[in-house]
Amino acid sequence: MISTGEKVSASLLAMALNSIGVKAKSFSASQISMKTTDQHSKAKIIDVDGEKILSTLEEDVVPIITGFQGVTESGDVTTLGRGGSDTTAVAIAAHVNATRCDIYTDVDGIYTTDPRVVPEAKKLDSITMEEMLEMAGQGAKVVQIRAVEFANKFQVPVRVLSSFKDGNGTNIS
Repeated sequence: MISTGEKVSASLLAMALNSIGVKAKSFSASQISMKTTDQHSKAKIIDVDGEKILSTLEEDVVPIITGFQGVTESGDVTTLGRGGSDTTAVAIAAHVNATRCDIYTDVDGIYTTDPRVVPEAKKLDSITMEEMLEMAGQGAKVVQIRAVEFANKFQVPVRVLSSFKDGNGTNIS
């Protein structure tokens, strides 16, 4: 039940893009074979079939893929937990050999500390994977720690940007 919102959102976005002349198609986790462990609400991604995504792109169709979820070997839908869409994005970027994964969120980048608590916090233009792993491990919730671990393992640079205002965000590499 928890995963249905992502499916509806992906379908509606694909419909909206098609209505303005941008060819798009929505995919659920099972449609791209995003295999996960069977730990519901804390599943870990095991594998992704990047070929289906790449073939869709080759047809000049924008793939809209549900985040936050996967499917077990036996076909059960699982969820990845809070921030799971970040992990999904990085996993897909890794499996299609993307040059970078951009994550749009409600903040304009990574800060030295929480700017809501410390107004003098500075936005970082860049940060290493190791530094971001340390920050995420200490409780920074800007990017899910499993997304950073995945990015580090597969050497996928990540950029965190705001969905609401222009800017360069923060590069994690």
